[in-house]
Amino acid sequence: MKHVIALDVGGTGMKAALLAQDGSVLFEARRPTGREHGTDAVVATILDFAADLAAEGLARFGQAPLAAGVAVPGTIDEENGIAVFSANLGWRDLPMRALLGARLGGLPVALGHDVRSGGLAEGRIGAGRGVDRFLFIALGTGIAGAIGIGGRIEAGAHGYGGEIGHVVVRPGGPLCGCGARGCLETLASASAVSRAWAEASGDLDADAAGCALAVEAGDKRAIALWQNAVDALADGIVVAQSLLDPSTVIVGGGLAEAGDTLFTPLRAAIAERLTFQMPPEVVPAALKDTAASLGAGLLAWDLLSVTTPAAEPVPGGAATLLPSGE
Repeated sequence: MKHVIALDVGGTGMKAALLAQDGSVLFEARRPTGREHGTDAVVATILDFAADLAAEGLARFGQAPLAAGVAVPGTIDEENGIAVFSANLGWRDLPMRALLGARLGGLPVALGHDVRSGGLAEGRIGAGRGVDRFLFIALGTGIAGAIGIGGRIEAGAHGYGGEIGHVVVRPGGPLCGCGARGCLETLASASAVSRAWAEASGDLDADAAGCALAVEAGDKRAIALWQNAVDALADGIVVAQSLLDPSTVIVGGGLAEAGDTLFTPLRAAIAERLTFQMPPEVVPAALKDTAASLGAGLLAWDLLSVTTPAAEPVPGGAATLLPSGE
């Protein structure tokens, strides 16, 4: 069975799979990232995990994987395979593609941004399947997005395409980690809702999931701050709708787990704000927390759709060429 390695590196855990060409999962595994042990240990863990996955594929299917894809957070240089910066994982200018390629014996390696990889998977095999133009939004610790066009993700001229979390929706509002004030993620991310609900409820351990439950129970404090977050998110989506005109907006991440408690008022708030724009279909993500790893695998298969050099040459050996399906 032909397959590729798909690996998503998160701040606390890694999710991985062996992926067939049609996107079906042949094997899944998870492993802690181990960031508490330092950056060098994290990198070693990633390389070890990838090597173990390659060995698993060989044992199960009698052949090695054809390529590997890895999705990472932070700033990346996809073209050169460099993980430029990650605040959570501590690296700068890490040559991820070269390191993985060498560890995997010269396999082609694709490097992708975690949210854009998740958007790619949602577009091809998830909630956006068959949709030509969509916007994927992940509501987590922060808010990030991915612009889907024709089955691919538009990263932008400098690799920052889709950063809807840093659209300013409340000028002069809360200070964002990026240095601006009133960014969408300071108001509508899961962490922003958690902070607001902890303050409003007086429970320092309160979180966004608890806020959603309180909304469903009719708590007026929860309803008010939840609506503030929904309104901010709707404002951001309407800006994106005016600029990009997607037919579908796919919303994922932890806050989307609230289901209709989020989507019913969000759809209404968007409809209230639209004037000439065509309304998008607003749908929940389908792939949950596996989206980024699946997207990484799809990026790996994309490498094999054309004749591609096998990442960087491995010391002591030459790079090989792998045409489609070989």
